[in-house]
Amino acid sequence: MADSLPSLAFLGAGSMGGAILRGVLASGVPVDGGITATNRTTEKAASFDGLDGVTSIALSERPEGNAEAVSGARIVLVGVKPAMVPELLREIAPHLTADTIVVSLAAGVTLQTFADHLGTGARVIRSMPNTPSTVRKGVTGLAAGAAATADDVALVRRLFETVGAVIEVPESQIDALSTISGSGPAYVFLLIEEVTTAAIGMGFTEADARLMVEQTFIGATALLDASGEDPAELRRRVTSPKGTTERAVAVLQDAHLDRTFAEAAAAALARAKELAAGA
Repeated sequence: MADSLPSLAFLGAGSMGGAILRGVLASGVPVDGGITATNRTTEKAASFDGLDGVTSIALSERPEGNAEAVSGARIVLVGVKPAMVPELLREIAPHLTADTIVVSLAAGVTLQTFADHLGTGARVIRSMPNTPSTVRKGVTGLAAGAAATADDVALVRRLFETVGAVIEVPESQIDALSTISGSGPAYVFLLIEEVTTAAIGMGFTEADARLMVEQTFIGATALLDASGEDPAELRRRVTSPKGTTERAVAVLQDAHLDRTFAEAAAAALARAKELAAGA
């Protein structure tokens, strides 16, 4: 694999597109041909001013900015709101070259939508990053369109690995992936909220409760990462026979957490299918 990335264009460099752009820069991987980012307003465009190797375009000032951005880019990342994708694709289609790789960051927009507007020969990859990508601890799912080559996927994988881990899946699994890695951070934050409330209920101040709980979750995941152990094994090491943790874990297991999380993921998947159908 080459030690650099090819030229990149971020169309709609919002929170996720911007996170990936900054992740590429933070990784130190050179980008041959540079990076171009477009946003609708001068205010959003200004947030990328001064970043080395980045050309930031405000579409309010340069209406042809998207066409300019893609004309020199090998990888084009589409980060506009899902409802705006078809119009954007119609706008950029005449300016794409045969080897341009188009990467979707738009939730719920299918590969078929891209093929309908760009042609079946367009090399398209659908991605599903999550919010921890903003701190380079993300998980991104990638689903390749029929015309994307193995080299295309490897190149895009390398791009997303600058902001975390990458999993390649068929498009049929992208929605399911979103219920775990996409929605999953919210599940963790909810657990932190509830354990913090329990700590406050035991008499701790809110500040002490937050510090205790948040650092416990951060520390536990850091230990999991550093040890390489299975989480079940790490749980067993904390759970002394006939001890306090064993009693607490028994209560949690009696609450059928396995069933609860399965039902939560199923509910998220059902909603993803509704959204894809336009409901």
